[in-house]
This record gives sequence, C-alpha cells and structure tokens, in this order.
Amino acid sequence: MVGFVNKTHKVMRPFQRLSVMLMLGVALPVTALPNMAVAQSFRFTSVEIEGNQRVDASTILTYAGIARGQTVSAAQVNDATQNILNSGLFESVEIAPRGNTLVIKVIEYPTVNRIDFQGNKRIKDEDLNTLVQSRSRRVFTPSLAESDAALITEAYRQQGRLAATVEPKIIRRSDNRVDLVFEITEGRVVEIERLSFIGNSEFNDRRLRRVLETKQAGIFRQVISNDTLVEDRIEFDKQVLRDFYQSRGYVDFQVQAANSELTRTRDGFLVTFNVQEGQQFRFGEVFVSSDLDEIDTAEYENAISGGLFSRGAEGGRVYSPSVVENAIARLERLAIAQGLNFVRVEPRITRNDRDLTLDLELFVTRGDRIFVERIDIEGNSTTLDRVVRRQFKVVEGDPFNAREIRESAERIRALGFFTNADVQAREGSGPDQVIVDVDVEEAPTGSLGFGASFSVDSGIGFNITFSERNFLGRGQSLAFDVNTTDSAQSLGFSFVEPAFLGRDVAFGINTSFRLTESEFTDYDTKRGNFSPFLEFPVSERGRLQARYTLAYDELLNVDTGDDDDATDTGSSFVLREEEGFNWTSGVGYTYEYDSRDVGLNPNAGVLLRFSQDLMGLGGDRRFVRSTLLMAAEAKVLNDEVTLRAELEAGSLNFITGGSTVIDRFNLNGKIRGFESSGVGPRDLNVTNQDALGGENFAVARFEAEFPLGLPEEYGIRGGVFYDVGSVWGLSNTAGGPAGLDLIDDSMRVRSAIGVSIFWTTAIGPLRFNFSEALQKEEYDNEQSFDLTISTRF
Repeated sequence: MVGFVNKTHKVMRPFQRLSVMLMLGVALPVTALPNMAVAQSFRFTSVEIEGNQRVDASTILTYAGIARGQTVSAAQVNDATQNILNSGLFESVEIAPRGNTLVIKVIEYPTVNRIDFQGNKRIKDEDLNTLVQSRSRRVFTPSLAESDAALITEAYRQQGRLAATVEPKIIRRSDNRVDLVFEITEGRVVEIERLSFIGNSEFNDRRLRRVLETKQAGIFRQVISNDTLVEDRIEFDKQVLRDFYQSRGYVDFQVQAANSELTRTRDGFLVTFNVQEGQQFRFGEVFVSSDLDEIDTAEYENAISGGLFSRGAEGGRVYSPSVVENAIARLERLAIAQGLNFVRVEPRITRNDRDLTLDLELFVTRGDRIFVERIDIEGNSTTLDRVVRRQFKVVEGDPFNAREIRESAERIRALGFFTNADVQAREGSGPDQVIVDVDVEEAPTGSLGFGASFSVDSGIGFNITFSERNFLGRGQSLAFDVNTTDSAQSLGFSFVEPAFLGRDVAFGINTSFRLTESEFTDYDTKRGNFSPFLEFPVSERGRLQARYTLAYDELLNVDTGDDDDATDTGSSFVLREEEGFNWTSGVGYTYEYDSRDVGLNPNAGVLLRFSQDLMGLGGDRRFVRSTLLMAAEAKVLNDEVTLRAELEAGSLNFITGGSTVIDRFNLNGKIRGFESSGVGPRDLNVTNQDALGGENFAVARFEAEFPLGLPEEYGIRGGVFYDVGSVWGLSNTAGGPAGLDLIDDSMRVRSAIGVSIFWTTAIGPLRFNFSEALQKEEYDNEQSFDLTISTRF
C-alpha cells in the first residue's frame, strides 16, 4: 500500500488491553488504614483527568458515575473503569487514587484518517465503501471494524466465496490518527455442483431444477452467479416448488428439508431438497351459495362457467389455486357491477380422499363496511405519485377490497420501475377506515446499448439502442435504435404513454426508416413509416389497437439489362414497371388475445392476433391488407416436452393501383428450409429470377422441444419441426422481354422438416436449425442450416 510507512497493527487484541491499576493499599498513608475495612474504601475531594484531547472531562466523570466526597470501594472503582471503557471512546483506562485525589488516565481511540481495501478484485472499492459503517474523520472503534469485516465477508459469501477472509488492521499516523485497512483474501468460488431431490416421483430432477432460481454450476459458471449457494435464495426456491406443485393439483406437497453439504474436496456444494409430493387432486362439485337475498346464485354460477371448471375425460380440471382466485375475482366484479359493495366471496373446500377431488363452494356474503381512507406512497424519488396511484382501481373513499389491493400491488411490481414494492394496509383514523401504505425503491429504467448480431441471411450487424421505460418519472416509454447489417440499415423511434388522459388507454407513436440492399435480390428498397396509435383492453386478456399509418416506399436500382438483347439479361418486367415511389395513407386495427403465462392452465397458452389496414385515405393506392396469427403451446409428459403449433396467413386486396414487391408477402422467417426470398412466384424468362412475392400467403408450423439427456447445466435441448406453406397471387403476371403472361403465380405448396438444437448461453439463447426441403420447386433456393445469435454488451 503506497505511502504507508508505519508498522501495521492488528485491530482486536491490542485494543482490548486494559490497564486498570488500583493502588488502594499502596498509595494511602498507613495512618489512613487502621483496619481492613478502611483499606477497601476511600474518599476523595478532587479528580484529575489525564490524556483526554477530544472528550470533555465532565463527560468522562459522567461515565465513571463517582461523585466527590463519596465513599468508594474497590468494586466501585472497577465498575467506573468498565463504564468509561464501554463508552467506546477510549483505548485504555487507568484509575488510581493519590491521597485525596482520584486520577483517571485515558488513552483515546484515534480518529480514522482513511479507509482502504486490499486484495479485493471481485468487489470494487466503491461497493465495499457502501457496506462498511466505519467512516473517515470519525472515532475508530475495534468492534465496529470487526463488524465491518463481517459485512464484507458476508458479501463475498453471497457470491459463493465461502473461504473469503477479511482482517481489519490499522496503521498509526501522527496526531492520534490511523489508517484503517481491510486485508481481504477472496478465495475461490464454492459452486453448487449438484441440485438433487428426494421423494419426487411425478416430476424428475431435471424438470424441477428448471423451476428453481438456484442453478447448478454449468459450462458458463464464470459468468452465471445463480450457481452459488445463497440461503435466502434456497428459501425462495422452497416457495417456488410449493407453487409449482400446488398449481398442478398436489395440495399436500411439502418441502420437508433443504440440505447443503460441502464436497470432500470442499470446492462445491451438494444441495438436496427432500420433498413429499402427495396425491394430485381435481375439482369435484363447484357451486355458489349466499346468505344475501339479492344474490342470484344461478347467475353467479354462470359467471364462472365457460372453461374455468370444465370437465374432461378424466373428470374435473386439475385443482389450481389460480383457478379459484380467478373465480373469486369474477364473482366480486359481478357484485360490484350490480351495485353491491362490501361483498366478500369465501372459498370453502371439501376434501374427498376417496376419489381425490375437492368440492368447491364459493360463499357470497356481506363483509365489514370498511373504506379506504387514503393511499400513502413513499420511496418514489423519481416516479410521480400518479403513476403508482393509477395502478389502484380504488381511490380514497371507496369500499376496501383486500383482493383488489393485492392485485394492485402486483400491477405496481409488474411496472418494472422498482426493485422492491411493498403494499400494506393498516387501520386508519377509525375501525372502519384503512390506510394503504405503498413503499417502493426506485430501479434504473434507462439503458444505452451497443450490440452485435449475426445471421445467415443478414450477415454481421451492429446496433445502437437507447430506451427509457419511465421517461421523466411519468411511466412513459421512449426508445430509439440504429441498426446496420451487410444488407440493410434502419432507424426507429417509438414513444408510448400508457395512461392517455388518465385512462387505461395507451397512446403511442412509431416511426421508422429502412433501406435494404440485399444480396438475395437485384433491387434495393426504401421504406418510411409514421404511425400513431391507441391501444386499450376489450376483455380480460384481449386488447385492441387502432392506428393511422402514413407510409412511403420506393423500389430502386432494378436491373434493366440490355434493351437490345431480345432475351434480356436483366430483371423481370414486373419489377421494372414497379420501380419508383408510392405514398400510402390509411387506418388500421389489431385485435390480440393472449393467454400465455397468465392463463388458467399453467402448461398451455394460446395467442390470437388479427390485423387489418385499410389504405386509401389519400396517397397513390387503395387496398386492404389483412393478416392472421394463431399459435398454441402446451407442455406434456410432466412438462418435459413442449409442443407448439402456429398458423399464419395474409391477404392483399387492391381496389385501385397495383401491388409492388415491397407490399407483397414473402415467406422470410415464416418457413424454414429456404433462403430469404427463396420461394414464391418468379419470372423464369429473365436472368435475374428474383422472387416477386405474393398477395396471399398461408403457413403452418409445428415443432416439439425436448431434453436430450445431457446434463442440464449444459443448457442444451433438442427439437424437431415441420413447416408447410405457400405464397401466391400477382396482379401483374406479364413477365419476360415481350411482356407476355408467363409468370406462374398459382398456389404451390412448400414444406420442410428439420431438427433443432436449443442452447441457452450466457449471451442469450441460440438456435441451430438443420433443414431438409420436402416439397419445392426447381427454382427455389434452399437453406439447410440456419443460426441466429444476438448479443448485447
């Protein structure tokens, strides 16, 4: 350590040295000791304090607790010494009587000149400074230094460095000052070598490990921190396991123990969860009852029908607490819609062990008349109060609903603006009043990213992105990006206000510009787009977006070939006629229904998206563009295998004008096994047989993802897929140099099969596709391998 010249001293034992010399029988005159009782006590008339520089003499006397003229015993002198030492201000204390004078000699603790850390590489000095309580220009105390060392050790323990040691030492300086040095030996990371389970039969270890936040060490152990042992994370994993099993009907599931032990070489942990699964239960009889005359139980039972508790071949739906919560929420919303306040729905469950079913009675009753007095928000130093407050559907003066408060808390956490959001209700000014306290901790919401990407189609690319999810603390999102690859350059800007005019309506603006110079085509394109929109919910999981679009597109640099050559070596006459620019203007909408991750079935989800754009409010052409996407995903065989199916289709219908290759559909990214612009109608009578696209397309994709039996820490899974589809239809089929009707734009089906390797890496998920085309045309361009990788740094 540069500049330290004095000898370094350890902190604890030298500072615990106490010099307490009580010379009671030596310092007093013999005449003052006529008997033993007198020798054990004395009385003084004055006090002298030596060695104090910062601490006032009266303060020291107060700590001593001895008054002038008081008869003092040896035990009281010892107590006075301990009292002064316990103040934490002195390194040593010595009390000695000199005749009628009590002399108190002290050595004050030095002040901290500076704090330094040595040996640390994994944790930076500034981070360690925020941990320790010792501060420069404050009095040094050994106990505080030891406490700081323990805090630093715990910080290393959280990183899995259980062998880390921290030793506080001091270096003496002039004027009773010291430099406080924490000598750190970081040690090696002790990772979790194996996560295993005892007592599980329905789900194997590999499936349960995917549930846990804690991970076992893998090939990316140098950059993944979740493979270290953290006690708090283990406790969280216990709750995650309970939620996983209970959502699948195992209501008796318990984590009986979670044990961790060091390996023999003491370089890794073996963590074992001892679980008891129990039996899987299904819903039995489900009905609604009430003690309120205004409740029509048949109407309320109808409100929770339609799939919530539907019965299949094996009986009722597998029991899940989320299904019960969803049913209760529906009934409470129905009661509020009918003007019934303070209604509470109590779930009453009857267990039938014989047939492993749970009968559910939803009892609708009147709750206590409690009102929301106020909502207090603290900790939001950046985010405005109204951003948090609008997550509540209740306001001051409304009836209190505990379920609504819990849902509001979840919505606050889902914003992503806070590292922690705690919502609690407490009694207000009266027993019928409740105050809702919201305590949040701000999280960083902005990011500036520099990235690189690679794909077989686009080659190497670079991008710069800036995003802010909580612009000016208003909850607005702002994003800007610049992307460039070997074949395209693009700019994009977007802005979204999620609560337009204070309502659950999002207002946003999307703008973009894109220039393509693809090696797969003999022409270039330019496209610009300006699109403001409004988006709002229309059902529990459905949303509708309405938008206006002003677009500019240009087809340029089409190869015209040699006009004197009768056979023509350029591009199709279709492309030549389409070269130029167009303005389009119109309105559109998108409806989306999404039950993935939030549906009633934790193992399945569906996505439905339908869009239409009606262009013709000004501009050069009038047409209708329609697209449809339907997707479903389900996990089978105890969640080991994931099945996915997607159907996508689109259609262009022109009223005036004609389509261009920029408008028309292609199957890029929609069907595997073929190159970009590798399928579809094309002019075979010219040299540049570019795919012309089509005004209609339809594609179906099916795939399965499954484990390969490799160690889970490798993060490698396998998959198979089958894609089938077609793109067809042209308004102008006059190709070739003579402009004859020569282009085949009929619906010709293409299909491909393949296998995939999914690899979860530290830089993101990678996917390797190995494809083989089954149905194709001679002029199609196949692609047997595809890899997509994207990394941000």
